Amino acid sequence: MSSTRPRTLSDWLRTRSEGWLVDLLRTRTDLAVPAPADMGVLAARIGVRVSVGRALEELDAFGLQVLDGLLLSSTTTTYAELRDLLGPAVSDSDLRGALDRLLALAVVWGGDEELHVVGSVRDVSSPHPAGLGRPFRTLAGAAPDDRLRAILGALGQDGDDSDALVEVFENADRLAALLADCAPDDLAVLRHLDEGPPLGQLPDADLPVTLAEARNPVRRLLARGLIVAIGPDTVELPREVGFALRGNAPLGPSRLHPPALSSSDLGPSTVDKTAAGQVGIVLSQLESLLDSMGLDPPTVLRSGGLGIRELRRLARAKDLPVELVGLYLEVAFAAGLVDQSPDPDSRWLPTRAFDTWSARPPAQRWAELAAGWVDLGSWPALIGSKDDRDKTLNALSYDIGRSWAATVRRRTLDVLGELPAGSAADAESLVAQLVWRAPRRGHTGRPDLVDAVVTEAEHLGLLGRGALAAPGRALLRGDADPAGVLADLLPAPIDHVLVQADLTVVAPGPLEPDLARQIGLVADIESSGGATVYRVDERSVRRALDAGRTAAELQELFVTRSRTPVPQALGYLIEDVARRHGRLRVGAATAYLRCDDEALIAQLLVDRRAEGLRLHRIAATVLISTSPVAGLLEALRAAGYAPVAEDASGTVVISRPNAARLAPRRPSARPGPARLTDAQLAEVVRKMQAGDKASRNARGAPLQSWAPGVTTATILELLQTAYYDRVPVWLGYIDAEGSASQRIVEIDSIGGGYLRAFDVNVEELRTFALHRITSAALLDSPA
Repeated sequence: MSSTRPRTLSDWLRTRSEGWLVDLLRTRTDLAVPAPADMGVLAARIGVRVSVGRALEELDAFGLQVLDGLLLSSTTTTYAELRDLLGPAVSDSDLRGALDRLLALAVVWGGDEELHVVGSVRDVSSPHPAGLGRPFRTLAGAAPDDRLRAILGALGQDGDDSDALVEVFENADRLAALLADCAPDDLAVLRHLDEGPPLGQLPDADLPVTLAEARNPVRRLLARGLIVAIGPDTVELPREVGFALRGNAPLGPSRLHPPALSSSDLGPSTVDKTAAGQVGIVLSQLESLLDSMGLDPPTVLRSGGLGIRELRRLARAKDLPVELVGLYLEVAFAAGLVDQSPDPDSRWLPTRAFDTWSARPPAQRWAELAAGWVDLGSWPALIGSKDDRDKTLNALSYDIGRSWAATVRRRTLDVLGELPAGSAADAESLVAQLVWRAPRRGHTGRPDLVDAVVTEAEHLGLLGRGALAAPGRALLRGDADPAGVLADLLPAPIDHVLVQADLTVVAPGPLEPDLARQIGLVADIESSGGATVYRVDERSVRRALDAGRTAAELQELFVTRSRTPVPQALGYLIEDVARRHGRLRVGAATAYLRCDDEALIAQLLVDRRAEGLRLHRIAATVLISTSPVAGLLEALRAAGYAPVAEDASGTVVISRPNAARLAPRRPSARPGPARLTDAQLAEVVRKMQAGDKASRNARGAPLQSWAPGVTTATILELLQTAYYDRVPVWLGYIDAEGSASQRIVEIDSIGGGYLRAFDVNVEELRTFALHRITSAALLDSPA
């Protein structure tokens, strides 16, 4: 490192190591894209106000307090001066840690003897650092002479200019004596302003007043100069008075330590079991929801998203809260399991990725959903609420996208992850902790947002009773496979059910996939949880028969898979439905019905429920209708009959609804900014350093330039000199696409119209056409 003290931010950046610069670009990702050409460009980007504002959001309350200490100086600050401002409550190691963080973010630069604050930091920070006002000298310089003379008279001082008055306030002993003479009411006003901001409102504040004329505390303080009028109705507390009131803590109470995080110990086992149980519920409910959307897909609104009416319809059909259905859909969309069809009458449909996802083990399915939720760019809790234009915010729409969503989730879960396993945080202390960690991130510490994160995390099984479970902890830390951790907690799939006398079927745990499909075909879910309860009725049995199952197969299913005796009522129900099932045959005539039972045909002709079908008898066992086959089947089933369709050859047509699917898409509902890998960041730094060296050396080196396509003997001589003396060359080059670039090269060979050289920018050997080189200069030393 050079012994010369850096004069500019660019110079200081040149003294930083490659690893330090990589860390800077990783933390402040906006600085790296597009790649800066040199240190000057990087320094310019560091000072952009938007970028500085984002960097300050990474600071905790103590880091901002240290920054306030630096902002109190209008120029530079030494470490010793900063040390005095923080007071004895802060150790050198704590101060060094906070200062290193400010330097690492490049909002502050320099060394202990000269600490500089990047200029735009002042633009995005409070005009009153640490809640302190401006120095008395600054305030007095703007005050009229008659007011200054009145203050001097009230203090019993000689002189008639501001210097004499400033001398009083800059003398700590004299100022302390002045404060000691203040009445309790006067001190109360001063302490109120000292808490910040240091401004107050007072009508006619700029009118001169003597101590004898003052009738209230504020007027008395104005008369003695302890507050100064800065406008017709505004007063300001001078910085020196604030320092005197704060004593050994000039920057106010130390914010070194975060507020205590209150927690209760629930036990890791209880938390993990609760979360694992919830995972089973989530997977079952989400799979059922998307299955139903494949059969009866909701429409896409013209403005995009899923309308609140359709959302409520889905919620009623699955007996789930609307908020939970909205959450499930947002997570499924982020994971690529659901999307909108591309046709004009667009609908929300599961993708083929949903079928692949459904076939995976439960732990892996959950891990995909949980990871997608953590980084979700939308805020599901907004679904159904109104925006500032009184417009309803819909699910699966960009209206609920929020740039801060993933950050709020991550930060909230990170705090919970720092608690011991099995511990749940008190909501109020959790919010206070988040506010301390990121005071400038307004959304991070909002109680309603924190509550939404905790609620959604519990629904999805990352939390158990408010505490972070082991799978969620593994997901956040990345030190273990969350699917593997969860797999150890989930009960093994079971191969049996319990059939009850009331025709309910209880699954005492997660069923094997094949068994779950078979039971789901012949029974409907009545309730889900640790144990899933199905109900068998006439409609569900008919559905299984329509799908091609026989009565014997259904009977065998329950006999072989039930650990309890199958009640006779269930057997009777299956046989009764099967006996009636298919006795009526429907075909196209528009439609016909045929049945070997003439009595049943006669019954249909006189049944009032079938009057709308306009049935006509053309034979003892055949009826025809003008209704289409699908409508005839639906109407007869609604009337209590059990017909089946047949084709022209008389073969029964298996009628199971087709579930629509879309082509899979890349999962990323609302993609955020691209993040560069460490290897890519290192490459950016190397190119930046090479470009910086090239630009600086080329400015002081003799530059040979010529038009592309013309190579002179002088240029060839320069390149040959560089080759024989092993001196790097700075080249200007235009490639085959016409893109101009500058690079530092070490020549390997010259000949045949080409220059073969090691390109320092990309650290590889390359070939350059001599006729495309536009400029060249010898550098002093290897890059």
